[in-house]
Amino acid sequence: MVGITVRDLEISFPLYHGNARSLKKTLRNSLSGRFTHDERERVVVQALRDVSFTLNPGDRLGLVGGNGAGKTTLLRALAGIYEPVGGSVTVHGHIGTLLDPSLGMNMELTGRENIRLRGMFAGLSPSEIRAVEEDVEAFAGLGSFLDLPVQTYSSGMTVRLSFGLATAIMPDVLLMDEWFMAGDASFRQRARKRLETLVSKADILVLSSHMADIMADWCNRLIWLEDGRIRMDGSTREVLEAYLGHPLEELDRKETAPDPILPQPDAPDSLLTT
Repeated sequence: MVGITVRDLEISFPLYHGNARSLKKTLRNSLSGRFTHDERERVVVQALRDVSFTLNPGDRLGLVGGNGAGKTTLLRALAGIYEPVGGSVTVHGHIGTLLDPSLGMNMELTGRENIRLRGMFAGLSPSEIRAVEEDVEAFAGLGSFLDLPVQTYSSGMTVRLSFGLATAIMPDVLLMDEWFMAGDASFRQRARKRLETLVSKADILVLSSHMADIMADWCNRLIWLEDGRIRMDGSTREVLEAYLGHPLEELDRKETAPDPILPQPDAPDSLLTT
């Protein structure tokens, strides 16, 4: 059965120059207790602490919080990119990630070769790989560039290829960071339609975004992270209103207005991933 169980998760990163007096002073003034020392006496930044939750099929979880709160770190821990220092992460089901445009991409291979390689890694048959290739080729619109090495692509072209490929193979668990809405207005519109279809079919969604309307439309539960800990876990409206500090009547009106953007409080530091 598809599911995610996180118990007392702790993720920490060592700072290899953390013994410098100026750095230690900066850490004391900015991290509010988020640094400590490991068994090797290195200064360690605690990106996540005491994080616990369970997700079951049908759950659509959104992550909110300021820069440095631990949102991206949590997504990467769920994806198996970061190994817990303490606690555990258990994921049942095939994982699909939209975390980094170049994640899992061999920059020396062509776009087409990357598509085929990803299909083989996913265990697809030759006919299924051809179908994915045609789908990604149509969506990305790269033309002849699809047969050139990815390292020759612009950043926008890389995003289009990565996005098309990541959304072409249906996962059980979909992990998404907010980069997926990057790009021009035309791409964002096409990407959003494609994502809505994908999200509607995935068993579990975990999404980090500063766009309040996306959270309201796609998520049935939010976790508010602050200083690497869960400050609040509840329904989408309840947590958004607490995080924003005011009611969300505007989200009840479906207007053709720009996406409301969640506030991004100043990060307590510049050393943590979000």
